[in-house]
Amino acid sequence: MKLNRYFDREEFECKCGECGFNTVDAELLSVLTSVRTYFNQPVHINSATRCFKHNAEVGGKPTSQHLIGRAADITVSNVSNEEVQAYLLRMNSDRYGIGCYDSFTHIDTRSSKARW
Repeated sequence: MKLNRYFDREEFECKCGECGFNTVDAELLSVLTSVRTYFNQPVHINSATRCFKHNAEVGGKPTSQHLIGRAADITVSNVSNEEVQAYLLRMNSDRYGIGCYDSFTHIDTRSSKARW
């Protein structure tokens, strides 16, 4: 099911392959859409919504925003993770959780500011 012109609900589904959990926060979808339009490149969702079991299996925190559909680990075609992080920091300087890793950028729509 299409959520908007860039993203399908299935992209947000838990990767455990069993539960089918695929909720997504509207604000997160808006942020990811802004990343897509800013860079004019596809956004690949490596991990989004997670069930409790899968979150534990991948070493996620028990309070992870992934558990409530408010987080995504992404890459953007032809754009470095550092560039994606820099854009997210510019656009959201006082809110959200934003982290940069070797293989992806994390964004979540928590109500407070967190950086790593």
